[in-house]
Amino acid sequence: MNVVVVGAGVFGLGAARELAARGHEVRVVEPGPVPHPLAASTDISKVIRMEYGPDEQYAEMAEVSIRRLLELNETLDDEIYHHDGVAMITRDEMVPGGFEYESFQTLERRGHHPVRLRGPELKTRFPAWSSAFTDGFYNPYGGWVESGRLIAALARLARQAGVGMVEDRAVEVKPGRVRLAGGLELECEVVVVAAGAWTPLLVPRLQPYMRSTGHPVFHLQTATPDLFSHPLFSTFTADIARSGWYGFPHHPRERVIKVANHGPGRFVHPDRDAREVYPVDIEGLRAFLAEALPALADARVVYTRRCLYCDTLDEHFWIAEDPDQPGVFVATGGSGHGMKFAPVLGPLIADAVEGQENGWLARFRWRHLEPDTKGEEPARNHQSPR
Repeated sequence: MNVVVVGAGVFGLGAARELAARGHEVRVVEPGPVPHPLAASTDISKVIRMEYGPDEQYAEMAEVSIRRLLELNETLDDEIYHHDGVAMITRDEMVPGGFEYESFQTLERRGHHPVRLRGPELKTRFPAWSSAFTDGFYNPYGGWVESGRLIAALARLARQAGVGMVEDRAVEVKPGRVRLAGGLELECEVVVVAAGAWTPLLVPRLQPYMRSTGHPVFHLQTATPDLFSHPLFSTFTADIARSGWYGFPHHPRERVIKVANHGPGRFVHPDRDAREVYPVDIEGLRAFLAEALPALADARVVYTRRCLYCDTLDEHFWIAEDPDQPGVFVATGGSGHGMKFAPVLGPLIADAVEGQENGWLARFRWRHLEPDTKGEEPARNHQSPR
């Protein structure tokens, strides 16, 4: 089968590699460079967690993904994925119905061994945290991935597998062809549109079901890197379903601490709007640090960006054939949590293209969503967007 994949992010490169491994002729269209500086996949780190409240499917998918990320480290002979655990920290005691409590219960049901951290135990294990945070747990089965480096590695592996790379921008997708900005038309049997926030521009009938949102990211310098390095510090979420805040240990290559917000964000057009962080975002960061991590309260911010999400209204992925355009498949809708499933997205997309049975795919089917559909990603703060 001749396949054109539009987009070289985590969905597109995963699909291209898997389809090539299954014997298909694959080309990827991407304006470049890879990773693209405006893509959601770009940056120095992304959380790899299996905590999804009571949701067993995402937990199972994350288990498989983490195992394959560890295998990828061995394949690359490079620690791109850092398997040093994730801490879920809360201000108040974990209670039934809360994200942290339900995640803890799911982990135990699935045979994992999260470590409960309350009061003095939390401060002893992770001394950078203030006494304002009193409960939570640490899960050693998780960590973080150097996301930009992962995308670059996946692109190399795709090329080694025979995937062709076409450096241009797709401007129109139709069954059997993709028209490029440079005027060239690529003919194919199947198109996979995996262009992230640009996908609804190429498949306009998706626009009622998807939106582009931008989320603030900060890189901080610290005078006490050891305090914020493993094992004294960990990838964390901080009352995330209510606050949106999460972050990472001191980066061994970049020498910064990344802190970001997984919340409603701001509506951002992928082409027209700047990826700016605003004074109100800085104020929110400073308030969070002063309360949670006082040693970082006055840390210098050396870099900011606004990370672009392609949100589906229900915040589940969208991996399916367009019923009105046979042979056109869509693979997108990361909704701020796609990177952690990098190793499983390719097989999911390839199964959809080939019509193979896959129990995970039903959730990501082509579907109708009402305008008032609520997001269901349990870790995300769903306060009204600004």
